[in-house]
Amino acid sequence: MRLVKLSLWLLLSFPFLAVGTSQYNLPVGVTDISRDVYELHMTIFYICCVIGLVVFAIMFWAIIHHRKSKGAVPAQFHESTKIEILWTAIPFVILIGMAVPATKTLIAMEDTTKADLTIKVTGSQWKWHYEYLDHDVSFYSVLSTPREQITNQDQKTETYLLDVDKPLIIPKGKKVRFLMTSDDVIHSWWVPEFAVKKDANPGFINEAWTKVNEAGIYRGQCAELCGKDHGFMPVVVEVKEPAEFEQWLANAQLEKAQAAAAEKASLDLTLSQDELMTLGQQVYMANCAACHQPTGMGLPGVFPALKDSPIALGDVKAHIDIVVHGKPATAMQGYSKMLSLKELAAVVTYERNAWGNNTGDSVQPSDIQESVGEAQ
Repeated sequence: MRLVKLSLWLLLSFPFLAVGTSQYNLPVGVTDISRDVYELHMTIFYICCVIGLVVFAIMFWAIIHHRKSKGAVPAQFHESTKIEILWTAIPFVILIGMAVPATKTLIAMEDTTKADLTIKVTGSQWKWHYEYLDHDVSFYSVLSTPREQITNQDQKTETYLLDVDKPLIIPKGKKVRFLMTSDDVIHSWWVPEFAVKKDANPGFINEAWTKVNEAGIYRGQCAELCGKDHGFMPVVVEVKEPAEFEQWLANAQLEKAQAAAAEKASLDLTLSQDELMTLGQQVYMANCAACHQPTGMGLPGVFPALKDSPIALGDVKAHIDIVVHGKPATAMQGYSKMLSLKELAAVVTYERNAWGNNTGDSVQPSDIQESVGEAQ
């Protein structure tokens, strides 16, 4: 009786323990698919609890009631067809019962048809690039956690390493299709509350989708080891009401048109070195310091130093070219798609005059445009 009571207690307590300590369990999520995944997970968990209870109850009962001290004599039989059929048929039925809901959920997860919005998601060491293919909107999403928190000079917030400068914006209640790819290595776009985790492979397109039922901000991360700053590549998605999303989309399109006009106007600008150095330092700290370090000393054997380097002290056109277009077969990527002509001019100027380099060069947006035009 004690064994029976213990077994019943285990059967009843395991599921409640799993639900009660939800921080160790799957999140229920905010999409129909995420809830289907959660319910499937809990169903399989309950089945495993029952199987475990039955198997261990029978095993312990047999050990206790058929022990040698009670004079039990082992039965002498071999190759029982009935028992073999029984222990084959029962697991088969259980597996079929588990496979039916699992297959239904997997098929639904892969069905990207009839989408209301398509977004191309490109992983790039170490940030995400979002393109709304049905609209003329695209932007990079970069970690915005202050460096003081990363270097333990300031207190870490609850969203430490999970904040970005520009979150992905999608509408509530609309089916959003994602096309996943990568510029360099394998990344993985993962938002737990959406039950979406899809690899972004260079040279390939993977598909995923979501339909979020609740407005809010949802956070995730790159879930594939992708290099030095893998842990600094968060995903932030802000889900807006449809009317708010349309307004955001209109504003984003207007901002892009204004940025294009400002880019064209910048070609006629002649910025002072002080202006370039101030802006250049901001751009450098946001985009370059992770590899080349705030001091410009780099990481020996991994990322070259810029202080007293041949690039920063040498031909200015070669310096512009490597910042704009990157360097093949290295982690140095091109920033022509991410930064404006003014920002590119400023960061090159900063690198050529910071940390004692003092070349005196002032690179202008028109100099950057010349390099971009030659590549095109």
